[in-house]
Amino acid sequence: MAYELPPLPYAFDALEPPIDARTVEIHYTKHHKTYLDNLNKALEAHPDLSRKPIDELLRDLSQIPENIRQTVINNGGGYANHNLYWEVMGPKKGGEPRGQLANAINDAFGGFAKFKEQFSQAALTRFGSGYAWLTFDPNGKLTITQTLNQDSVVSIGHKPILIIDVWEHAYYLNYQNRRADYIAAWWNVVNWDAAEQRYRAAKR
Repeated sequence: MAYELPPLPYAFDALEPPIDARTVEIHYTKHHKTYLDNLNKALEAHPDLSRKPIDELLRDLSQIPENIRQTVINNGGGYANHNLYWEVMGPKKGGEPRGQLANAINDAFGGFAKFKEQFSQAALTRFGSGYAWLTFDPNGKLTITQTLNQDSVVSIGHKPILIIDVWEHAYYLNYQNRRADYIAAWWNVVNWDAAEQRYRAAKR
């Protein structure tokens, strides 16, 4: 069974003005789908692996044959990272978290404002292409981390809660080289309800 492209949970233009419709369309139908297609192609001869949930596949890279391992890291990561990226954004969202995640952020970072500053800095200083994340680390600590290219935090034992894509294709049509402006605008589409659900699931 091949992996499939999850339906985008909103229209291409639903995240405007922070993220324009053309960027969402290209990002989802071209970039995200290409990672999916390349992942399925790499696993054609290994149906036992393609039946695993993507996070389970990425959690233990040693199970992937060495001749396709880096291809799966690149494209499986790209597939999974984008699945999460679309999930934790939404129209008419933004603001601040509530509930258990809000309390955890306050405890871990000294308040939402400090968390937002640190997370934005992690996204801004990710040299080249990659992501910034809010995760549970292997010790159960809420942490901000970066990954390079399409590497997944799942592969280093983290449980992802929130993610921002800082590859140029995520923002270049509208923001060109102004990554800081994209990051600032991105906070206006963060779906804290989805992040709260992921936080509660990660705690279990």
